[in-house]
Amino acid sequence: MGKTTVLISGLLCIALLPFARGEDTPRQVAKTLDFKVPVKLNYLLYLPPDYETQDAWPLVIFLHGAGERGDDLERVKMHGPPKLIAEGKDFPAIVVSPQCSNGRWWHAQLLELTALIDDIEANYKVDKSRIYLTGLSMGGFGTWALGAYAPDRFAALVPICGGGEALAARSLTKTPIWVFHGAKDAVVPLKRSEDMVAAVKRSQGNVEFTVYPEAQHDSWTETYASPDVWKWLFEQRLTAAGDGK
Repeated sequence: MGKTTVLISGLLCIALLPFARGEDTPRQVAKTLDFKVPVKLNYLLYLPPDYETQDAWPLVIFLHGAGERGDDLERVKMHGPPKLIAEGKDFPAIVVSPQCSNGRWWHAQLLELTALIDDIEANYKVDKSRIYLTGLSMGGFGTWALGAYAPDRFAALVPICGGGEALAARSLTKTPIWVFHGAKDAVVPLKRSEDMVAAVKRSQGNVEFTVYPEAQHDSWTETYASPDVWKWLFEQRLTAAGDGK
């Protein structure tokens, strides 16, 4: 008898729940999670020798390859702009070279990279119309990914021996891009860049493509040593509407 009474009472309570809640009480309510996630990203910072003489400077973000991951920033100086700077080259720009931690990839750190750029903008004299993104190998993939993630932020991209998702090209129709790859690359096949270039062109984007016929995976040394590449890069800028010029 007791069990029957409990069962009936329970069913009665369930049946009455909608009425107890009231007709105007919503079954679902809108909520917002506003939680700040701490970001830690080691990086090399270069300021031009005459940094204090100008109110604003271009900003170059360089993304290294997989071999330079870890917690030793000296490894980041193995290739690209950090290597040139270590050898004594001066750039007419702020150069920021973050280091990807072991076991991670740049395309999985887009929020961290965006936070880094935010911080550099807030603390240094950055010309927001002249922020450039470049990288090699894993960093070439990262350049495609971050460029598509924040297409209105970069005045130009220079991805070297990288690749990405062709659908990302739809976000890059207004960003000038100059792609480089070695024809004999056995690490990242040339087709990875060819596919991205074709996708950008299908979307009516602004892309140049340079293939080194005899180069293997190292297509970055020649690229970063070229005055023409840097001249082209620093000529690009965002308009007020956020379009590459």
